[in-house]
Amino acid sequence: MSPLVKYFTTIFFVGYFLIIFVWPTIRTYRQTGINPLTFGSADNAHDFIGRWFKLLLAFIPFTIGVFWINGRLYHYFLPAHFLQDPALQWCGMVLCALSLVWTAIAQWQMGPSWRMGIDEQHPTELRTAGLFARSRNPIFLGVLVALLGFFLLLPNALTLVVLIAGYLLIQIQIRLEEAFLLQQHGARYENYKAHVRRFL
Repeated sequence: MSPLVKYFTTIFFVGYFLIIFVWPTIRTYRQTGINPLTFGSADNAHDFIGRWFKLLLAFIPFTIGVFWINGRLYHYFLPAHFLQDPALQWCGMVLCALSLVWTAIAQWQMGPSWRMGIDEQHPTELRTAGLFARSRNPIFLGVLVALLGFFLLLPNALTLVVLIAGYLLIQIQIRLEEAFLLQQHGARYENYKAHVRRFL
């Protein structure tokens, strides 16, 4: 693993976590007094996805940390050596950077309606402008692009599992949220859904 990839992945993960998760949480709470983190510990599909997604995301700093402590442990992650190409690594960095900007803009455009999960207690506005006029789920799209970029930077079995499992969990969560938004906004959401794609 090159020093550039090592430093980039570390700085990116810390920045992504602060900008995409910590800051929107603080901003939404200050604006509304509502905790936007809705995933709990109940025995239902929504909270099950939340628990597993947190676990998957924990693998990312774990993978980066291994390289800082002992790069020789990389062999235990079953690296895909044929993908360890400088051009693919640069592509991964570009995707990560684009994901960060795209996701941050989408979250800003959501304003106080931003939630991490489904909030059944506090109704929110249906956002259809800005990036939401192009994608019904721009934040989830940004997360998937970030996971793909991370895989290209560190192509191994663990990051591949994170990418595939993350994609599947997001697909399930999107469908849960679609059912909830249809119930909450009715015909307006049905019309929005008919004119704007799920991702792009």
